[in-house]
Order: sequence, then C-alpha cells, then structure tokens
Amino acid sequence: MIMAGNSSSMSVEDDDALLLQSRRRRYLIVRPEKGGIWDLLGSALWGGEACKFLETNDHIDHQVEVLDDAADRDEVYRTASSWVILVSVIARKIISTVGKPMEYTGYALDFFLNLLSLNGGLSGLLLNFLLGKVVIPERGSATFISTIGHLDGRIDLYNKGSPAPDDHDQLVQLLGGQDSSGEPNRALMDLCVMASKLAYENAKVVQTVVSRHWKMHFVDFFNCWNDFQKQMSTQVFILCDKPRDAKLILISFRGTEPFDADDWCTDFDYSWYEIPKLGKVHMGFIEAMGLGNRNDISTLDHHLQSGGRFTTNRDQGNGDWQKSAYYLVKKKLKRLLAENKDAKFVVTGHSLGAALAILFPTVLLLHQEDELMKRLLGVYTFGQPRIGNAQLGKFMAAHLEHPSHKYFRVVYCNDLVPRLPYDDKTFLYKHFGYCLYYDSFYIEQVHDVSDMGISSYYYVQEMQEEPNKNFFSLRNAVAVHLNAVWELLRSLTIGYTNGPEYREGWLSMCLRVVGVALPGISAHSPINYVNSVRLGTTTQHACLY
Repeated sequence: MIMAGNSSSMSVEDDDALLLQSRRRRYLIVRPEKGGIWDLLGSALWGGEACKFLETNDHIDHQVEVLDDAADRDEVYRTASSWVILVSVIARKIISTVGKPMEYTGYALDFFLNLLSLNGGLSGLLLNFLLGKVVIPERGSATFISTIGHLDGRIDLYNKGSPAPDDHDQLVQLLGGQDSSGEPNRALMDLCVMASKLAYENAKVVQTVVSRHWKMHFVDFFNCWNDFQKQMSTQVFILCDKPRDAKLILISFRGTEPFDADDWCTDFDYSWYEIPKLGKVHMGFIEAMGLGNRNDISTLDHHLQSGGRFTTNRDQGNGDWQKSAYYLVKKKLKRLLAENKDAKFVVTGHSLGAALAILFPTVLLLHQEDELMKRLLGVYTFGQPRIGNAQLGKFMAAHLEHPSHKYFRVVYCNDLVPRLPYDDKTFLYKHFGYCLYYDSFYIEQVHDVSDMGISSYYYVQEMQEEPNKNFFSLRNAVAVHLNAVWELLRSLTIGYTNGPEYREGWLSMCLRVVGVALPGISAHSPINYVNSVRLGTTTQHACLY
C-alpha cells in the first residue's frame, strides 16, 4: 500500500513537472492546409505575411514575464515573412495534390519493372506471352524488387582489397572497428551504403540478400506506426554478423520512397519542436520515428520531455506507441546486446532513413540510455537532410565526436536532400558531424591542406558542410545543370571505364535525363552513393605519409 501510494505521488509530481515544461515549450508548425492559392499569391507578389500557414504556441505572445519571449516573438514573426515558408508550402501543396497519381504511377512502374525482369526482358516477355507462360510478379515476395533496386541492381558487398565474403572471421574483424585516427571504416561504410539501399526492399528480399549473399544473420524487419500519418509508414530492419556471439549489429532505416508523397512532404516540411537543453528538432522526422503527433503536441511532450517515462494512462499498455520505430528498435537492440556481450551496433540509412538513423541515437541520449550508447560503433548516413539547429549539433558533437568520430555523413555532389530544410537566418537548420563530400568525379572533398611546418607531415581538416548548402542559388544554377549533363554522359561510359558492375541500365539513364532538368533529384539516387563509396578517392590518403 505504501509503495502504491509513493508511485501515485511520483506520477502526480511527474505530471506537474511535465505541465510546467509544456508551458515553456516552443514549436513551430507549417500547415499548408491553412491557406489557399490567393494567400500564396498575396504573400509572393505583394509581400504579405505567411503567418496564416504557421502555428506556434501561445506562450510566445502571452508569457511576457519570460525574458527571452521578445526574442522568440521576433523570431516567429521574422520567419512568417520568409519566402522559404512559401517554398515549403507550395512544394507540399503540389506534392499532396499529385499524391495519388504518384502512388498509382509507382505501383504500375514497380509491376512493369518486375514483369520485365521475371520474364527475361521485353523479348522474353513477348515470347512467354506467345507460349502462355508469362510470370506474374507477386508484390511482397522474395523476387519482387523495388524501383530503387531496379535503378541499381547490385546486392553483393564490395570485396576489392577485402576478405572474400565466405571468409567470415576476417570480414567481421575488418568491419568491427573504427580507425583510431577517427577516419571512417571503409569496409563498414560499404556495408552501410548497401544496407541503406536494401532497406527499400520488402522483408523477404531483405532476408534473402542478408542470409544468402552477405552470409549474415537476418534478425527482423519492422513496419512501424506514424501517428500523424495514421499508417505504418516507417520501415527498418536489423541484422547481425552471425546468429550467436555476434560482434556487429546493424540497424538500417528505409529512406524516401520515390513515389511516396508523404515521404517527400516530410523532406520539405520545416516544422520544428524544441527540446530543452537539446535544441530544435525537425517535427516530421520525430513523427516518422513514432515519437508524437503535431495534432496533439502533448504527445511530443511525453515522449521527448519526460525522459521517456510515460505518465498518463493513454501511453501505457499496447497502444500505437508500442508500434513506433524508436521503441520497437530499442527493445530489440537491448535484447541483442544482452545476448551478445561483445557486440557493438551501427545505425545507417539513406535520405529520410538517414535522418532517422541519426535521430535514433539522439533520442537514446535524451532518454539517458547510457549503456546502449557505450556500445555504439558508428552512424553512417547517405544523402541525409538536416534534422535540427546548431544547438542540437553541439549536443551531439559532445557525444559522437570524442574521443574519435562516430558519425559520418556522406553527401554526393548536387544532391538536393542534404540541402533541406533550409539553412538561413530564419530557420537556422544546421548539419553537424564529419562530412564526406564526393563530387561528380567521385573525389572526396576536404578543406584545404595546411602545412604544419614539417615538409613530410600535413594536417587535413574535415568538411562540416557541403558546397552550395541551400541548393536554390542563381549563382550556381548553370553549373548544377552542366554537371547533370556530364553525369548523363558519364553513365554511358562508366561501365567501360570502371568495370561491368558499374554499368547503368536504361532506367538509371532515364533518371539522368530527368536530372538535366531537375539535377538535385537525380543526384539523390543511391547509385551515386554506392559509386562514391566504392570509387571514391580522397586527398587525405595522398597527404598523410
């Protein structure tokens, strides 16, 4: 009875503390549905404010006794007049309008591509049709490949200069550690980029590739709940290097699917939620991780400001929160680490999946999961959008950059997605971590080499931000389109210059043609990231003797 009473008292105290925190919470939500075409025209042509599309907490206007509220109020009003808001609203309105046609197009394209591949191409399909032996694709089967998989059909790990795939002990030893100098583990980076690409496939395809081609242990594939979208829209899989006494656990989040309007709307969403002492975090990525719903801000408070402790009856039991990516993955990871005492884990993803990959350890730190974080080997992201502000970056740097780098963010050339959301004077979204930037010649770019005074030793500074950081720049427009033309020409010859495994098919070339008009989209293709990791050369290797 005494214990029950203490528990009830603690629950009341937690609720009171959370209520006090909620009165100081700060958030900003961009809502395209709040206005129409005339509101957009008024803002664009006559300089009208975009406040109509914004929702923020009332405390910014009414808690005048709080010292920094005036600055908060100025920040919100300054943001309201920003053209960046209009770009976000217009992009999301267009994407939402064509959402269903995009979905049907993707469905039809997936079916057509699999119909061709299962029947041996166009000629094989015609022959099978005449013979009455056409193989019909079955969605969700081990032979049904995604559009991403058809863009780049490579599934095997790269073993140039590495042990053969069947030499398991050597392979695990190669994958299992970071360079003491803080450099990325190149073999691990290859595994991560392939796992990031594989995450776009269905569970049966993932299991087949992990088990039969990579000779590793497939653990699980999760379809996870997004409470804002009210659907299972987040996917993630987990593998180990072997079933018992594993040394490596890998978690891979699925990225932005090409024909998923909700995923693209998330990438163009500039809404944020501020976590005290942590910083501002992209609200769409929080929701994709299953940690709240902007239509009920109190859900964000409970998941992100209560240290992971649920204090209301709604949050207990087997509700939708139990199906969220964060809680499902954390529960499975804890079990795997308990069963494999020497194992460490790595998190990876491409595009939206990359944002979730770095957000996962961020929330682990927020929830004080110190024992889990001690066993983090690294985070490798590819084509990752920005997830928060500079304060968040400083918080994460303190945990992921010392004593050596654990977070590596790979960016290919003119990829649009790493330049979103906008980094300007109003939104202040910032990248953090060690940036590995590859240009269209697959040369890894770093800061200038500076002589330290000894002719045989040099110091190379890592890059923290890619060039043309906001993409939409008139100054770089011509160069970006010319580079897309070069990438199209390169796709015609790369199979001859670098080997047959780099040969690009007709679908990838079609995307390159689209890229001449929309270069930031074609540059986001995973094929560029696989090529960057495998063909990339770095000036640092030539300088550090």
